[in-house]
Amino acid sequence: MAFARTCSVALLGVDGVVVEVQADLEPGVAAFTLVGLPDKALSEARDRVRAAVSNSGEAWPQRKLTVGLSPASVPKSGSGFDLAVACAVLAAAERLPPPAIADLLIIGELGLDGRVRPVRGVLPSVLAAAESGFRRVVVAEQTAAEAALVPGVSVLGVRSLRQLIAVLTDAPVPEEPPDPMSGTPDPLMAGLLLPGTAVRRPGADPEFGPDLADVAGQHEARVALEIAAAGGHHLYLKGPPGAGKTMLAERLPGLLPPLTRTEALEVTAVHSVAGLLPPGRPLVNLPPYCAPHHSTTMPAIIGGGSGLPRPGAVSLAHRGVLFLDEAPEFPVRVLDALRQPLESGEVVVARSAGSLRLPANFLLCLAANPCPCGRYSRRGEGCDCTPVMVSRYQGRLSGPLLDRVDLRVQVEPVTRAELLERDRHAERTEVVAERVRLARDRAAARFAGTPWRTNAQVPGRELRSRWRPEPAALAEAEREMERGLLTARGLDRVLRVAWTVADLGGRDVPGAGELRTALGLRRGFPSDVRSLDGPL
Repeated sequence: MAFARTCSVALLGVDGVVVEVQADLEPGVAAFTLVGLPDKALSEARDRVRAAVSNSGEAWPQRKLTVGLSPASVPKSGSGFDLAVACAVLAAAERLPPPAIADLLIIGELGLDGRVRPVRGVLPSVLAAAESGFRRVVVAEQTAAEAALVPGVSVLGVRSLRQLIAVLTDAPVPEEPPDPMSGTPDPLMAGLLLPGTAVRRPGADPEFGPDLADVAGQHEARVALEIAAAGGHHLYLKGPPGAGKTMLAERLPGLLPPLTRTEALEVTAVHSVAGLLPPGRPLVNLPPYCAPHHSTTMPAIIGGGSGLPRPGAVSLAHRGVLFLDEAPEFPVRVLDALRQPLESGEVVVARSAGSLRLPANFLLCLAANPCPCGRYSRRGEGCDCTPVMVSRYQGRLSGPLLDRVDLRVQVEPVTRAELLERDRHAERTEVVAERVRLARDRAAARFAGTPWRTNAQVPGRELRSRWRPEPAALAEAEREMERGLLTARGLDRVLRVAWTVADLGGRDVPGAGELRTALGLRRGFPSDVRSLDGPL
């Protein structure tokens, strides 16, 4: 009996589980049995591995072969086990020294000609390997840079099974041409994101991104955008078509500070699992921007799919911005499903194959027309919609969802003068982003020694006891609560916005002016926003 073992990784959402790949050869009729709860793609590895080994110039063992994936209770999917299975089989057949692969973690798909193809989820896989004590990892050459992001791990990138055999046997490494299919987007995402879905390329240079100075007028919306970025507050833009709601939302990620190293690894892991990392950019260091189409399904927004769930738009926007344009056109079930991740910063997806937790700490930006035709106004001019149609359209955004949105802005149509005359006072994105950075630094210094870094993360009880506003500053908000116009959650969110306004204005404690501004943004009254003093 001949036996060999090596290791690979099974992905459960964005978390990896180290799997021991065992190969056992026994006398008997030649057969290849793969056990350990594999899915369809993994079951087909038997044919891929056999052809890859034969086309690499190695003899396939003509004995009874059993390959086991342990722990057997963990579901395993995908083609990333191919290279590990091939090495285990060759070591059991004494073509490779078994000790040489025993402490290796091997990830990669095999082509029939023996080439090693990249797979999705390399970064979270290597992170799981490092946590389990592995220090040497073998991956496809195209994903070596991604795997090298994990500190303390030695990464070997190979182009073919022949090259890996040569390295493990101390033989001359053969030259292999690069894979012509390298850089091809992962087709698995084709069923998750529709053609109308926009996902900003991770790592794109912000210098070539949209500039806030390009937006004509919209002073109140600009202020709301700055407050949202500084405090991590959710934003609702309501106005007629062509007023600039989408332009404003597209410029919101540029106001957010770059991701820290830990945050960048979190976001990169999600995009790696989704197969959305572009070639040559292994690390996502900028906040992502995801704008799904309103016809996108529930699994595409929240996460899911057949078998084990995959990240949805809420996870692709982790540490960034999720923009829902024409928000009332989204299915009501999809909109209400956002309530849990808005509160907890993660989404729990339960399927028959397993239950997973996916990160979903994003900044939500909603945009909507005032009515189905978009021409509704307080004067009722030019709108053909009946009051029932207007009420039904606006009611698609439920009260519980809007109660979790801190900033509500009425985006008015741009005037001819604002559109044709250049606004000399319009600030560029980098100018506003610097104020946002300073405001976040003030908040981070205040929250030193706590798990919170932005005002939107602080629990309400802490704001009411530990960080109180000036005396009598809450008088107007308390009257709103007594009249039933403001919920307890709404009061907490008003306090958070008030602290953000104070941070932007350089004040140590929010006063009546900051509370009035926060309450006005909560109500959606732009007149209260115009009263802001200071750099805003």
